[in-house]
Order: sequence, then C-alpha cells, then structure tokens
Amino acid sequence: MPLAVFVLGLSVFALGTSEFMITGLLPGMAADLHVSIPDAGLLISAFAVGMVVGAPLLAIGTLRLPRRRTLLALLAVFAVAHVVGALAEGYALLFATRVIAALACAGFWAVALATTIALVPVERRGRGMAVLVGGLTVANIAGVPAGTFLGQHAGWRTAFWAVTVVTLVAVAGVALLVPETTGGPLSVRGELRLYRRGRVWLALGVIALCQAMIFAAFSYLAPLLTETDGLAEGWVPGVLALFGVGALIGISAGGRLADRRPFATLYSCLALALAALLVLALTTDALVAVVAVLVFGIAAFGANPALNLRAFQAAGDAPTLVGASTTAAFNVGNTAGPWLGGVAIDAGLGFPSVAWTGIALGVATLATLTVAAAVQRSDDRELVAV
Repeated sequence: MPLAVFVLGLSVFALGTSEFMITGLLPGMAADLHVSIPDAGLLISAFAVGMVVGAPLLAIGTLRLPRRRTLLALLAVFAVAHVVGALAEGYALLFATRVIAALACAGFWAVALATTIALVPVERRGRGMAVLVGGLTVANIAGVPAGTFLGQHAGWRTAFWAVTVVTLVAVAGVALLVPETTGGPLSVRGELRLYRRGRVWLALGVIALCQAMIFAAFSYLAPLLTETDGLAEGWVPGVLALFGVGALIGISAGGRLADRRPFATLYSCLALALAALLVLALTTDALVAVVAVLVFGIAAFGANPALNLRAFQAAGDAPTLVGASTTAAFNVGNTAGPWLGGVAIDAGLGFPSVAWTGIALGVATLATLTVAAAVQRSDDRELVAV
C-alpha cells in the first residue's frame, strides 16, 4: 500500500475528529457563546449540510486542478477555519467557520478518494479505501474522545487548536509524500454524464440507506443502553469505544473482502448488522447489548470499503465526481438516520424503536442492493454478448 494513502488517512483523521467532536463539546460551547444547546447543536447540522452540498460543487470546481495542490489548499482552508473558529467571540462567526470547514472537508474527501483510486492497483482498491476511511474510524476511537476531554478540561477552543495542529501535520505529510496526480483528459461535461447511469444512483442509494440504518441506532445507543438495558451511565463511553474497535476490525477485514467479492461482502455485513440490531431491539440484558454493539460496529464499518468500491465501479470514468457523490450520500444517511430515530422516539415508541427503525432501513438497503446486483448482472451479460 503506498505511503501516500496512509498520509491521506491521517488527514481524514483530522477532518473526522473535527466533524464529530462537537457532540461532546456542546454544553461548554453553548455556555461560552450564550446560546441554547439546541442552537449550538445546529453547528453539527451546518457541517452536515456543508458536506452534502460542498462535495459535488467542489469536485466540479477542482476537476482540472492538480490533485495534490488541491488537497493542500483544502487542508489549509480547513486549518484557517479552525483558527478563526477558536478565536470567534460570537455564535454567527463560529457558525460560518463550520460551514467553511465542512466545504473544505467535503472537497478533500472527494479529491482524496479519487487520488487513492489513482495510486492503488485495481485489485487493492478496497484495501486502499479501507485505509482512507480508517482515518475516520480512528478519529471516532481516539480523536473524538480526546477532543471531548480537552474541551471539558481546557475549554472547547483548545480542542479546535488541537485539530488545527493535526491538520498542519497532515499538510506537511501531503506536501512531502503524496505524488501529484491529475484527473486526466475528462471534462466537467464528461464527468456529469455519471448521473445518467441508473446503476450509479443505485450504488449511492445503497450508501445512503446503509448509513441511515447505522446512525438511526448509533445516535441513540447511550439512552438505549442505559434506559432499556440497565447499563450504568459511566460505562457508556467504554461501550462506544468498543463500537469503534469493532469498526476498526470491520473496516480492516472489509477492505480485503471487498476487493474480491464486493456484493457478497455487502450482503454479509448487512445480514450481520440486522442480526445485531434485532438483538438490540429485543434484549434488556446489558451484557448481551454490549456484545451486540461490538458486532454492530464490525458489520457497519465492514461494509464501508465495498460501498465505496461499488460506486467507483459503477461510475467507471468519472472518479472525481463519484468521490464527491459518495461523500454526499454518506452524509445524507448520517443526517436522515438520526432524524428517523428521533421521530420514532418522539412517537412514544421507546428507545428500542431506534433499533427497529434501523432494521427497516436495513431491509430497504438489502432490497436496493438486490436491484443493483440484478442490474450489474444484466450489464455483464450485455458486455459478454458484445
């Protein structure tokens, strides 16, 4: 595996830490900025919306630019946004920096995915994507807890400064170790033809539904474990870290399996995730629930490399825009899942309802994946006939 891919994974670690650490910093940020916690929570929504909108727009805007210089520019914008955010005295300015950081993050994801595809041999692309996305997994295991710890003991601004430092390390790594690549002779119009392909929309739909399945349940694991399964509140961070360990195991194995059999990998991971969700929906035993959380982490992130790989296979000759589209699809799922889980809770169905919501979304994912597999078989038969 090229060292450059690991450098890109380090960059994703910085981006992912910033994206998710806000959850643990909300009380301190709200108090410091004199806003309500729900208003502070909009900083999370702002980042998600910036990711969804920014990924395709920046992918198109940077299509003809050299990729390494584009990556460096986006990391620099991301770092500056955190410096300004750390110094911000008011909520409005901080909100603006989160949107700008999200746009830079979205653009970086799109270009980094395309760069990884260019640097890694075809037969190892699943593993390359596993390394890239592994940076996000490690962010959830180490970066987010560390950022939360810093915020709780030294103020939320310290966490922003820490992300800035890690981002600057990533800048140095990209500058020194990532070779320059380009998107080739394709034009914007050529890449936009991507959206005429039904199998691309199916691949993106599978991504969005799968992510919604994961985050419908994951977003409410803490109250589910404590209120339904009787887990002591002090154990919740450890269980969430266990989910992260499962995610790391899953993405490592999933990267290798996706290179050989992407559809089989997705079916297996979805089946395992649905089994874990069913246990979480039915059990009231804390130990059983904890084991299910570990399995859920393995299955949820084990699917990730195959999800990305399938999208790139479906896109064919539009690697930059498909990287942006997958980024947007993941974030659509990340946004829709918690909302749907919240709707179930607000309807008075109890915390186990988030697991049932995840199951419903998982079944929808399986159905969409089955259609995608049928379309793929049909396309393969047409190629053989020709």
